[in-house]
Amino acid sequence: MIDYDSLLAEKVRQIKPSGIRRFFDIANEMDHVISLGVGEPDFRTPWAIRQAGIHSLEKGHTWYTANAGLVELRNEIADYLERRFQISYRSKDEILVTVGGSEAIDLMLRACINPGDEVLIPEPCFVAYSPITALANGVPVPIETKAEDGFRLTAKALKEKITPKTKALIFPFPNNPTGAVMRKEHLEEIAEVLRNTNILVLSDEIYAELTYGSQNHVSIASLPGMWERTVVVSGFSKAFAMTGWRLGYAAAPAPIMKQMIKVHQFAVMCAPTTSQHAAVEALKSCGEEIVSMRGEYDMRRHFIVNGLNQLGLTCFNPEGAFYVFPSIQSTGLSSEDFCQKLLYAQRVAVVPGNSFGESGEGFVRISYSYSIEHLMEALKRIEAFLKTL
Repeated sequence: MIDYDSLLAEKVRQIKPSGIRRFFDIANEMDHVISLGVGEPDFRTPWAIRQAGIHSLEKGHTWYTANAGLVELRNEIADYLERRFQISYRSKDEILVTVGGSEAIDLMLRACINPGDEVLIPEPCFVAYSPITALANGVPVPIETKAEDGFRLTAKALKEKITPKTKALIFPFPNNPTGAVMRKEHLEEIAEVLRNTNILVLSDEIYAELTYGSQNHVSIASLPGMWERTVVVSGFSKAFAMTGWRLGYAAAPAPIMKQMIKVHQFAVMCAPTTSQHAAVEALKSCGEEIVSMRGEYDMRRHFIVNGLNQLGLTCFNPEGAFYVFPSIQSTGLSSEDFCQKLLYAQRVAVVPGNSFGESGEGFVRISYSYSIEHLMEALKRIEAFLKTL
């Protein structure tokens, strides 16, 4: 009899499965479920992008690309970052095309973290940050963000967590799951804490284009003294509705990028060629589609926030991404109990807040990347559930 426990890596065995996928898998086995759990656009990838992918296949572009990605795509990414966010990178040695934004996160941490290095992670946050840090032999150090601060990272909270072992700060704004956004004045406060340190910043900006209101997204890399210490991670999944294409990218100073490419080189070789050709078209011609989809999300955002507040589930008004993070503390249920009871009683799937870190307890994440009709029916079912409590 093989003792698998002794054969498998302890650090992998200790990682808990994603709370998002767990509820999604349960919901998949049930009938008539309205799932608000997965952060995936309900829009199809714009036709011009799909057409570019089809055309690349028709022309037989089915070979590996350079490890760092198609030169044309890296040029377009560099132009896009300069045009939209005023951050400049050389396409030759400071931009890397990856298999989704998640690979870019993994590459940065594996390239930079030594065993025992501490990585600061504002929570609630994307479920992958802590496990990826642990897999890179780093030590995840959570920093609690609070509803009364708009779920933003404060300079005070950051200072309190910095130690001589701190190697990096993961900076996840606009935020999944809260929808929190760091405006320029908030970024300045964080930058002031970091400028005289040797701490790196991994700025996950996958939701940059999904920022609402009159102010556009500002990258922390655009602030004085921050570019040289920051790795910007983004991709095409959210803004361009390209989740299944699995394409992301990282932009970083050349000394960091050189090491990231090494890991990428031996782990995956290159990102999917067809997806890269499609992404060139996305950056060239799909700006209007981004604006259109953002407008639809904005309408849904107002609808779901108002609806939840009317039901007595106090809901922070998100300024980015496509999630709301209502408090369910008034029900007396834990996040896990609320989600499980709601799923079985009314066939509505949402995600427990503690899936995104301990500070998420007492909240649930609801994605509004679904139609108004979908959201309207979900609110009716949630109301019926609350009346049974």
